Amino acid sequence: MIFDYRKDWKRIGVSASLAFAMIAGCGVSAFAAGLKDASCGKRECACGETDAHKFAGNLRSYPFMNEEPPSGTPAPEGYVPFHMEHYSRHGSRWLIGEGDYTKPVEKLEAAERNGKLTSLGEKTLSALREIEKDSKGRLGELSDKGAIQHKGIGWRMALNFPEIFNDSADIDAKSTVVIRCILSMLNGLEGIRSVAPGVSPKTDASYADMWFMNYDDKPGWAVKDKAMATVLKEYQEKHKGDGSYLSRLVTDAEFAADSVAPGLMPYLYMVLGNAQSHSGQPWLLEDVFSPEELKEQWMCGNAEWFIHGGNTDMTGGRMPFVQRNLLRRIISRADEAISSGRHGANLRYGHDGILLSIVTLMELGGYGDIINDFDRLEEKGWHDYDIIPMGGNMQLVFYRKPGGDDCGDVLVKALVNEKEVTMPGEAVSGPYYRWKDLRDYYLQKLSAFDAAQ
Repeated sequence: MIFDYRKDWKRIGVSASLAFAMIAGCGVSAFAAGLKDASCGKRECACGETDAHKFAGNLRSYPFMNEEPPSGTPAPEGYVPFHMEHYSRHGSRWLIGEGDYTKPVEKLEAAERNGKLTSLGEKTLSALREIEKDSKGRLGELSDKGAIQHKGIGWRMALNFPEIFNDSADIDAKSTVVIRCILSMLNGLEGIRSVAPGVSPKTDASYADMWFMNYDDKPGWAVKDKAMATVLKEYQEKHKGDGSYLSRLVTDAEFAADSVAPGLMPYLYMVLGNAQSHSGQPWLLEDVFSPEELKEQWMCGNAEWFIHGGNTDMTGGRMPFVQRNLLRRIISRADEAISSGRHGANLRYGHDGILLSIVTLMELGGYGDIINDFDRLEEKGWHDYDIIPMGGNMQLVFYRKPGGDDCGDVLVKALVNEKEVTMPGEAVSGPYYRWKDLRDYYLQKLSAFDAAQ
């Protein structure tokens, strides 16, 4: 069921008019000012998602703000949900580096000083200046839409699995120590409690938990860095584009190439693509870049994320195992829940790289398949925007028969961004797998990795 903010705003403490403005993608200030044209056309804000929104890669806004997630497959007869293991990326945020905002402004100001901006260039520079000003003191922080995303996700979790999120449930929520993750956790819990007000979760954000919440695997990073400096660099060189977008912004091609282009593209792409993370920022990505340019830029970023967490001989299959501690933690906490007989959930809020690697390590949705050619990523369905959008999440939902005492008779299904996905091995029925078989498979996989080190 979709989180209807126009009906449910009282539960989350957002005024109805403000919530409607946010969910529609309109600027809050514009809504409050009562603009005559409230249609919120695609060219002014991100109302309806287009390919361009997806081609922003990991900057894509969570897809289920304006539409309903797919409905779930009924569990086999007699089985009911009792436990959840979860990891989520924080919601939409401001960009992290100050230069992300200042550099594109500086580049286009050089053309402005020389009277060489097109009308679109002037419009784009004006928007970039306003966005840069608004970013002051906000670098890396959760955005307004980021909060709404996690309230909605939490709301649907509690609504879809009331047997898990009941008054007696054991809910343990942890976050990395980064403020956008902490706020994502709190907003997610607020969404849960809007449906299940009797839930009393435990919360924590501590460096003591970073060994599984955000592990710093230095040997793994060394493998990644080597691949990025070789095979990835070669691929990105082939897809860097010819800079045609500059002609839409700057009137003098020679000046644009010499004084504007160097270093502009990645920052301009990020700021304009991340506009979908905010209410009120103008949507200019599709005006500045052609569909072909956006896809080329996305292909480069998608390949980079594949090196970061995908399963490939280019990194010796090493990168998914960066999150081996997290998988062990998930297994041990699930075992505790199964043996205790209690209902509840272990919720974790962190970052895109962790989510990506745990999804590939657990081979969810086929994302653990070996791919050795960047050019085959798209045809294989390996899209970063489908795995790690802002607010991206993995939910493992555990089922058993009430009153049963057979710990081996536990089923589990996996959701990636609220969509049911396949898991390794043979399913019992639909997306439901026997946990004992999966547990054994994962532990053997981890043991084989340890033995090879």
